[in-house]
Amino acid sequence: MKMKRILFIVAFVLLAGSLRAAYILIPMDESQKDHLKAYGIAYWVLTKDVEVDWLLNYRGGSFMIKQSKTIENECVIRGVSYEIIADVQATSILQEIADPEVNMDVAKLEKAPKVAVYSPKNKQPWDDAVTLVLTYAEVPYEVIYDDEILDGKLPLYDWLHLHHEDFTGQYGRFYASYQNAPWYQEQVRYSESSAKSHGFDKVSKMKLAVAQRIKEFTAGGGFLFTMCSATDSYDIAMAAQNSDICESMFDGDGTTTDYNKKLDFSQTFAFKDFTLKTNPMEYEFSNIDATQTRAAKVRRDTDFFTLFDFSAKWDPIPTMLCQNHQQIIKGFMGQSTAFNKKFIKSEVLIMGENKALDEARYIHGTYGNGTWTFYGGHDPEDYQHFVGDPPTDLALHPNSPGYRLILNNILFPAAKKKKQKT
Repeated sequence: MKMKRILFIVAFVLLAGSLRAAYILIPMDESQKDHLKAYGIAYWVLTKDVEVDWLLNYRGGSFMIKQSKTIENECVIRGVSYEIIADVQATSILQEIADPEVNMDVAKLEKAPKVAVYSPKNKQPWDDAVTLVLTYAEVPYEVIYDDEILDGKLPLYDWLHLHHEDFTGQYGRFYASYQNAPWYQEQVRYSESSAKSHGFDKVSKMKLAVAQRIKEFTAGGGFLFTMCSATDSYDIAMAAQNSDICESMFDGDGTTTDYNKKLDFSQTFAFKDFTLKTNPMEYEFSNIDATQTRAAKVRRDTDFFTLFDFSAKWDPIPTMLCQNHQQIIKGFMGQSTAFNKKFIKSEVLIMGENKALDEARYIHGTYGNGTWTFYGGHDPEDYQHFVGDPPTDLALHPNSPGYRLILNNILFPAAKKKKQKT
C-alpha cells in the first residue's frame, strides 16, 4: 500500500509537471491588443539572449518564448496580450506547423539586430514613420547621417533605415514651394557645409558617395529598408552617377546634356528604364513614382494594396516580411507613394501591390550578401502627410497593419539562416 501511494505521488508530480505552463505565446491575430508593442517585446527578449520562435502564418505570425515571469511582467507593463501554454500545447502547435500540407513554418530569432536610422541632425518639418514606430514599440536605435557613413561607421550596424531623403542633391525638389521657408534654407546651408567639410564641391556628389557606401553595406550583408522618397531617389542617384542632373538653383551650374539618355540602370537595386523629370519646379523625381498618375484613378476610401501569400516553408524571407493579421492594407501617400510596375526589374520580388492600378507598394531584393526592401508612402496611418503636420500618435493605432510591415523588417535580420532547399 505504501509503495502504491509513493508511485501515485510520483505519477501525479510528473503529470503536473507536464501540464505546468512552460511557454509564453504572444498571438498576432485579431486577439492582440497591441501588435506594435508585441514586436518590442520580441526584440527585448532577444537582447536578453533568449531565443524567440516566430510562428510564420500561425495566428498572424505569433511569437513563442520559453516561460519567464520577467517576460510575463514586461508584457503586462507594455499592454501586450499573451497566453501561457503548457509543453504539450507548444508541441502540438509545432507539430501543426510542421505538417507539409499547411503554409506555416518556424523562424528562430536569435540575436537582436543593431538598428540605425539615417536622419539629419537638424530639425525637419515632418516626422519619420520608422522612428515613430521604433519609439512606440520601445526598440532602441541610433541616428546616423552623412558624417557617420562617410567616416566608415555603417559596418557597426545590422539594419539601416532611410526615409524621406533625397540622394540626388535636389533638396527633395521642394524649391518651388519652399525656397523661402527657413527650414528649407537651413537644410541647404547644413548640407552645403557638410559637403564642404568632407571635401565635396557639391551636395549631389556627397550624397552619391553616401549612397555608394550604403550599397557596400548591403553587399557586405547589411539589411537596408527604405520608405517614401528614399526609395526612388536612391536608385536615381545611382543611375545618374556619371551625369549632373541638378539645375543651377540646386548646385550653381547647369545639367549634363541629355542626361536621361545616359542613365546606367545596372547600378540600381530596383528600377530600370525610367525617365527623370527635367522641370526643377516639379515636385517629382521621375516616372517611377505613381503619385500623380494615380490621382484621377483612386480615392482615399478605395485606396488599398494586397500582400502576397508566400510559401512559409519554401520562401521564409518574404513570408517573414509580410506577416500580418490583415492581407489588405489601406493605402497612404508620400512624395513617392507607389512604384510603376513597368519600371521594376524582373528579379525584384513584389510583396504588395494594387493590381488594378498596376503598381507595387512593397518590394524586396538581394544584393551581394545583403537585402533591401522598399516600401512606398510616408506614414501608414496618415493618408496624406503635409509639411508641418504633427506626428502620428501610434497609441491611437496599436494594431496598424501598415506599421507592422516596418517592424517585420526590424526582426527579419534576427532570424537564423536556413540551409537552401534543393
